[in-house]
Amino acid sequence: MNRRMFSKLLGTALLSPLLARRALAGQAPAEIRIGYQRTGVLALLKRDRTLEQRFKPKNINVGWVEFASGPPLLQSLNVGHLDFGETGDTPPIFAQAAAANLVYVAAEPTNGQNEAIIVPPDSPIKTLADLKGKKVGFVRGSSSNNVIVAALEKAGLSFKDITPVNVTPADGAVAFAQKAIDAWVIWDPFLAIIQKRFSARVLVHSGDVLQSNGFLLANRDFAANYADLVVALLDEFKKKSDWAANHPDAVAEIVAEETGADRAAIFTSIRRARFSVSPLTDKIIAEQQATADRFFKLGLIPRPIKVRDIVWKNPTLAAGK
Repeated sequence: MNRRMFSKLLGTALLSPLLARRALAGQAPAEIRIGYQRTGVLALLKRDRTLEQRFKPKNINVGWVEFASGPPLLQSLNVGHLDFGETGDTPPIFAQAAAANLVYVAAEPTNGQNEAIIVPPDSPIKTLADLKGKKVGFVRGSSSNNVIVAALEKAGLSFKDITPVNVTPADGAVAFAQKAIDAWVIWDPFLAIIQKRFSARVLVHSGDVLQSNGFLLANRDFAANYADLVVALLDEFKKKSDWAANHPDAVAEIVAEETGADRAAIFTSIRRARFSVSPLTDKIIAEQQATADRFFKLGLIPRPIKVRDIVWKNPTLAAGK
């Protein structure tokens, strides 16, 4: 894949007129646009209208846009259609390699139990080595892309040893059910749902092959112009994350109601989740850099990147506020 094709895939484009208007010095935005996925902490904040209450005194509205995975969310963040969002570890690497206009603002360390490589219960695939020559489904550019790469590396295989199949979570579920793919890399709650519905067998969890983190990201210009709003977003996210960590069953009830998905599967996925938020520590940056270096070595991104280059430097902390 050449650089032109890669940039087109990630949606690198000029900033929208909306963002350009927002960036005028001294003017607060009329609205903060947030990208979320249905089972994360941001989804809980959306339901409770916590952010709407936080920003109402500033006459700032909050807009919400739902995404099925991280890559399209970051595409919208890049072009200025979003200001803030949440993804897994891999989408930001692909985005940075395509010169996307975004920054990391916080991390969400995971316990490695909410994403896995799964196979049908009667599959002859018993070990990672058995993936050689097989069709493996995953969302290209998502955290599942990182899991399969790390898993193959652990087994002494290369990315060329499998036939990768780029599928959305919905299409992946159909392909898995019809055995159009031999293995599938997927995250919760889809993982828990498929485990329950089809007795899917876990080959490895993500934590068996790597330490991964989720991330909160912001459009670079939004973070530069409205540092106080980013700090407020992170503050409310941490409060809700702490609440979720202490009330997993309540979270599961909410998610089951919101998604209409199998209640037992949702409870399984929430109980094994880790709700936490952290600054971008040197350790977390090093873990993310190792992933970026692995992807460049394999030719999955067109150029080497330095993760630290897009880690947000909070001016309020620098000023001692």
